[in-house]
Amino acid sequence: MSGPSDYQPTNPVLKWIERRLPIFGLVHSSFVAYPTPRNLNYWWTFGAILSFMLAVQILTGVILAMHYTPNADLAFRSVEGIVRDVNYGWLLRNTHAAGASMFFFAVYIHMFRGLYYGSYKEPREVLWILGVIIYLLMMATGFMGYVLPWGQMSFWGATVITNLFSAVPYFGESIVTLLWGGYSVGNPTLNRFFSLHYLLPFVIAGVVVLHVWALHVAGQNNPAGVEPKTEKDTVPFTPYATIKDMFGVSCFMIFFAWFIFYMPNYLGDADNYIPANPGVTPTHIVPEWYYLPFYAILRSIPNKLAGVIAMFSAIVVLAFLPWLDSAKTRSSKYRPLAKQFFWMFVVVCVLLGYLGAQPPEGIYVIAGRILTVCYFAYFLIVLPLLSRIETPRPLPNSIADDVLAKSGGKAAPMVSTVIALAVAGALFAGSAQSARAAEDDTPPSLSWSFAGPFGKYDRGALQRGLKVYKEVCSNCHGLSYIAFRNLADAGGPGYSTAQATAFAAGYTVKDGPNDQGDMFDRPGRPADYFPSPFPNEQAARAANGGAAPPDLSLITKARSYERGFPQFIFDFFTQFQEQGPNYVSAILQGFDDKVPDGVSIPEGSYYNKYFPGHAIKMPKPLSDGQVTFDDGSPATVAQYAHDVATFLMWTAEPHMEARKRVGMQVFIFLILFAGLMYFTKKKVWANAH
Repeated sequence: MSGPSDYQPTNPVLKWIERRLPIFGLVHSSFVAYPTPRNLNYWWTFGAILSFMLAVQILTGVILAMHYTPNADLAFRSVEGIVRDVNYGWLLRNTHAAGASMFFFAVYIHMFRGLYYGSYKEPREVLWILGVIIYLLMMATGFMGYVLPWGQMSFWGATVITNLFSAVPYFGESIVTLLWGGYSVGNPTLNRFFSLHYLLPFVIAGVVVLHVWALHVAGQNNPAGVEPKTEKDTVPFTPYATIKDMFGVSCFMIFFAWFIFYMPNYLGDADNYIPANPGVTPTHIVPEWYYLPFYAILRSIPNKLAGVIAMFSAIVVLAFLPWLDSAKTRSSKYRPLAKQFFWMFVVVCVLLGYLGAQPPEGIYVIAGRILTVCYFAYFLIVLPLLSRIETPRPLPNSIADDVLAKSGGKAAPMVSTVIALAVAGALFAGSAQSARAAEDDTPPSLSWSFAGPFGKYDRGALQRGLKVYKEVCSNCHGLSYIAFRNLADAGGPGYSTAQATAFAAGYTVKDGPNDQGDMFDRPGRPADYFPSPFPNEQAARAANGGAAPPDLSLITKARSYERGFPQFIFDFFTQFQEQGPNYVSAILQGFDDKVPDGVSIPEGSYYNKYFPGHAIKMPKPLSDGQVTFDDGSPATVAQYAHDVATFLMWTAEPHMEARKRVGMQVFIFLILFAGLMYFTKKKVWANAH
């Protein structure tokens, strides 16, 4: 159903090409003259947003792949190397990681819009089925991409999800072995997932082409659910739909940029900033937020095989919607009962997502089973039944009549959708955080100079924190992702290159082998990284009562705590991401010689108010007067804790100041661009109504 094209190139070269390969005429008929229903609302803009997001993900993914090392021993460090050492690597990584969430956020709105307005009905069955295939490919691609950073949650998420295939009768174990490339998740698994994660986006792009082709053959659906009858019912795709989509994409980009520049870890899991350790299982393994409803369905069924079948059936059932719902009226706008049940279904999906992030115990299991039944009942019972018993409202005679109709109810679906999506986002964002023990005391929220959109590191605090680290923390903890040269980087402690060189020379670094084949010690150089106090993990454990002190480079991002409802909603708007510094500062000040009644501390452990379980192997590291500051700052534990937490925040986010500075520039541009698109759209559409 591409529009009639009158494209006639005037340039001789273009004429020559057009006679032999009429690609310009095809583009003109498909994206310029293509007739678009004039009553499309902004929910249709998410198709363009998805096309834009797919392009962003492919572009950033290809560049990231140039620097990524798909090796189990090097993957985690290579990702950190991208963020720290590649020019604007932090921007690429944040865009790609947050882009995955934005991609799924947009596709869920796109799918719910299709459900509400009946976009799966004749003659658009193939269009809908292709959309379901794209969604399945997206889920596979997203899962494999989540494994690539090779953090704790990545590793254990891969272990749990791939193990599901073992439930397949007869062939299950063979499938799992094939996926793993061995008998456990390891280097072959990572290589397989990297290859497929790189390949599948191009497969998705191919299916998207088919999806758009099918759309142009059948024509676009519209909120009224009636087919175009005259030229008054449609407008050319360009400039009308094009400028409307550009405005919608620019608004979405503002939302997207909020995550990229100010909340890059909001939707992630702190455990994924811990290198993968097959010997330590996270307390609570959860997938990314966009898988949570299906994860809840999986866990709600006690039988493993039945759970796997139910999980995949929850997606596959979407492909059969054109035949499950045989109602002649497409749009729920004119189906009162269907509209009510649709919003009930949205609530069911939101609640399933919330339950997917909760521990599978008690009331959560029972609620999960009830909601799983409700989920399938909507497709298998409610929709077939409604198509037989429901009496729809009268449809408009044409799309033009729908546009001219004066109805106060037009905004209701949009308002309801916004409310439902806000609730969904709030529950998902809050529940996707790492589950921490509820009985643990929450660290107090402190005031940090680097908080907020204009936050910057306190240079004095960074330098004092470095001194505390060197004199106290470095006796047990490494800082292996920070090089001495970084001390002179912009946005860092503010040292000169000469000062960083002198600081490095104060360390002894093991190097070699030399010409005789021997290892030797030498003074540190700016290019060297902070040396570890122990030669290996076994030596670290032996010196610390069996517990290996963690590397502190990423500790402020690898430690978090649950903020709870509704605080995490406010966190989004206030850009609060300082759980890590709060936690580190609280741990350093949380030691107490007096163990409260009812708390049991194993021998060789120490009581700490803020440590999960309260039993920590590390003895109290700080005491008043232990470190003397040259600037006269108080020599107190509170000051030490604040300064070293500030320094460790910089080691985890060395480009934070640049990120926020660029973010402000991007926001100003996007807001101006969105305003320009809005007024241009108003002018273009002025004569269309």
